[in-house]
Amino acid sequence: MNHRIIVAIVLLTFFVISFITNTLGPIFPALIESFDIGLLVAGFFPFAFFVAYGVMSIPAGILVHQQGEKVTMLLAFSLAAVGALLFAVVPSFMTAMVSLFLIGCSMSLLQVAINPLLRRSGGGQHFAVYSVAAQLLFGLGGALSPWVYSTFEQQIANQSGIGRAFIQMVPDNMSWLSMYWLFAMISVVMLALIMLVRIERGQQQSTEAFSTHLVLMKSPVVIKFFLAIAAYVFVEQGVANSMIVFLEKYHGVEPVQQGSAIVSQFWLNLTLGCILGLILLKFVDAKLVLLGFSSGAIICLLLALFSSSQVALVAFPAVGFFLSVMWSVLFSLALNSVREHHGSFSGILCTGIVGGALASPAVGLFSELFSSMQLGMFILFIPLVYIFSVGLWAKPLIKNDLIRFNRKQSTQNV
Repeated sequence: MNHRIIVAIVLLTFFVISFITNTLGPIFPALIESFDIGLLVAGFFPFAFFVAYGVMSIPAGILVHQQGEKVTMLLAFSLAAVGALLFAVVPSFMTAMVSLFLIGCSMSLLQVAINPLLRRSGGGQHFAVYSVAAQLLFGLGGALSPWVYSTFEQQIANQSGIGRAFIQMVPDNMSWLSMYWLFAMISVVMLALIMLVRIERGQQQSTEAFSTHLVLMKSPVVIKFFLAIAAYVFVEQGVANSMIVFLEKYHGVEPVQQGSAIVSQFWLNLTLGCILGLILLKFVDAKLVLLGFSSGAIICLLLALFSSSQVALVAFPAVGFFLSVMWSVLFSLALNSVREHHGSFSGILCTGIVGGALASPAVGLFSELFSSMQLGMFILFIPLVYIFSVGLWAKPLIKNDLIRFNRKQSTQNV
């Protein structure tokens, strides 16, 4: 029974990670207005959050090994609570940088801790099923956070419902800070849940020397796949954090209600695409799936940037659909392209999440340089083309297992 409780908490943690992480996109226009800053400077908000992944991913792995998953998760939610409270109580540009960095560190710690915990608690034979459930909850968290934000904004403005509880807690022009009070509350609840549950440490394994990381980082294959993961997160966050601002600027879309709904659709489509991708990977080579989905993302982003309002409102969420399988396919192709040191390689790949830190500042910089957000967002096509190229040059030692209808049993290509 305890194992089932741990699995439930891990799955809930996936939901919480996405709920907190993917709120930045919906509140992005409000941040620009509240702090009276341009798109370039505003890009440092997601930069502060995602750069934490580059700093914390490898140290988080060491902490999990030395102290176990429970201690790591408690530290993570403590940092999240402190970071959220700091931003809510002292809402300035500088405290925002510190706050978002602390929250980013907490999310990095959680990402590293919960995956091995899910596999151990749920059992290796059920890991694939639980991983799918985790991805679905992750997508649900991303889809729900914009809806919660727009509801809070509306209720605070109307002084109704739960909004009345936040009226005295947030400044008049910063009602979006209610989300950070909510994040702090959620973090405290998660701390209490984790403290109440007994989580046994996994069987200790020998820690791979730091020299192993240095050797891997000199490998061309490792470097290329690290760049591929960074490219994916760059595109994902670049689209998610910029689409509301773009739609408001070029198509007059109201940012809080309509814009948040579009972001919610983006994450819902990403979830649906993930389900389709899992099915396709049983019938089609992973490289072909990557080529097809990256081509779809390129086409949809072109339509979103250079078509009419009606098309853009559909095309932006459709980009999420085609981004859906990229993370899992890139990760599997990467690990299947080396013979050993998969643990260290995974840590290096997770460090590539730092690509999300560069997306918004880059879009802002090029938008200001060209005086056009359309041209500024054109930079997103560079990492998309790179991801497409992975489907051409990747040479995995083990390919994904495919169902063959002309044989009695499925075969594995080696």
